[in-house]
Amino acid sequence: MARIVIIGAGMSGLAAASRLATLGHRVTVCEAGGTYGGMVGRYERDGFAFDTGPGLLTLPAVYRDLALKTGKEPLEELVGLAPVDPESRHLLPDGTDLVLPNASRGGVVQALDGAFGPGAGARWAEVTNRGRTVWEATRRPLLEEPLPADTRPLGTDPYPAPPRRGLLARLSRPRPWTLTSVATHELGGHPGLTALLNEYALRFGLHPDTAPASATVLPYMEQSFGVWYVRGGIRALADAVYRRCEQRKVEFRFDTAVTAVITEAGRAVGVDTATGRIDADVVISSMDAFELFSRRIAEWPGGGDPADRGRYDRPTGRFCVLLALRGGRPAGTVHRTVVHSPEPAAEWDALSRGDELCDRPTVQVLRPDDPSLRPDDDHESVVLTATVPPAGGIDWTAPGLADRYADRLLDQADTAGLGLRERVVWRVVRTPEDTRRETGSFRGAVPRPALAGDGGNWLQLANESPVPGLYLIGGAAHPGGGLARVGMSACIAANLIGPA
Repeated sequence: MARIVIIGAGMSGLAAASRLATLGHRVTVCEAGGTYGGMVGRYERDGFAFDTGPGLLTLPAVYRDLALKTGKEPLEELVGLAPVDPESRHLLPDGTDLVLPNASRGGVVQALDGAFGPGAGARWAEVTNRGRTVWEATRRPLLEEPLPADTRPLGTDPYPAPPRRGLLARLSRPRPWTLTSVATHELGGHPGLTALLNEYALRFGLHPDTAPASATVLPYMEQSFGVWYVRGGIRALADAVYRRCEQRKVEFRFDTAVTAVITEAGRAVGVDTATGRIDADVVISSMDAFELFSRRIAEWPGGGDPADRGRYDRPTGRFCVLLALRGGRPAGTVHRTVVHSPEPAAEWDALSRGDELCDRPTVQVLRPDDPSLRPDDDHESVVLTATVPPAGGIDWTAPGLADRYADRLLDQADTAGLGLRERVVWRVVRTPEDTRRETGSFRGAVPRPALAGDGGNWLQLANESPVPGLYLIGGAAHPGGGLARVGMSACIAANLIGPA
């Protein structure tokens, strides 16, 4: 039995703790805040409840595996889990109203043909078929296995760009092949299809001009494996994993910030906290790796700093408006609606600069049909979200800034015909500064998923750090950000450590 200390009780920390305790280890989790879940937060008031982080789940197989490996009950006995259908509604600036089915690539083709004309669906299908090739090439090395010592194969984009014929064959193909290349050369620059592709990039903080074409794996995964909702909100998933930790006798120390990873003879042997030292055979950090090393909580061997990587260039954060609305949820309302920006170039420019806000951003509107999130059926809980620059580039504490930007999101939604403003009872605005303060993430940024290509610049830090006995999990470690990926990082680390 090894003594294991985990820094942070976010989703990766909870997943790792439950797995390792099941393997027979004695696990202690130190959490700087007063609760668990990290970015999977919850806000409650007057009978309304809201997820303050991600609101939907992809690749639920990750948490199904966690439930089965740490106990006998399947995930569906721990939480209410249901596919979201339709998967999304997209309101485009030209008035197009596009509704996409869940986990039906054939249905998506039909919907695109209906919205944009015959042939549009086939173009999109060709791109997602190539995304499938990326999935098959990277699923194991990029999602399920430890990052290899030689990452050069993952520095090559496996996206099979189509051959160019005629005059184009004599011209050099743009390098690297990016999402913008895909939109231009394979989607024909179609504004609607381009907006759909780029929305995936925007959601994950990936600029289409620089994101490798392998990012097409994101729409492939979502449209192939589906999008799921957890009854009671994603916070209910964190509750379920926390209960599993309690059942496996994991010790939690809340309000206990780790101030240093203790090393002796070059190996991690415990942590220091405000209340004293905790000895350990293994230390696992789920906190942002940039913060871990830049704040010298842990020392990178040789005095170097692993944080000067492309993954920290132009990070993005999440701006949310939690709306308590009077009036029941209208019949036929789609769970997730995306109101696309009429100024996509200006939106990308603002995110690239990192020090200004787009006047008319793309807005995601989440409207779950979940009675547990509202006081009664005469009210509705709604969350508006936009991708924005993180704390630092924008002074989110400036008086009135957050409220003014919340008004812009409401204006966007209502211009598209959603009619939310007139129903508002109250609202709560959350910025990247709230994320930074509550979770300790670098500048309140939302971690990006790891991708293949571009020389390996889109990879995260390996789970087995250069410090013997210190492991890294969570969004800033392999295989990157997102609920599914941080769960995978916990699984990889647990497998590296092995049973007691």
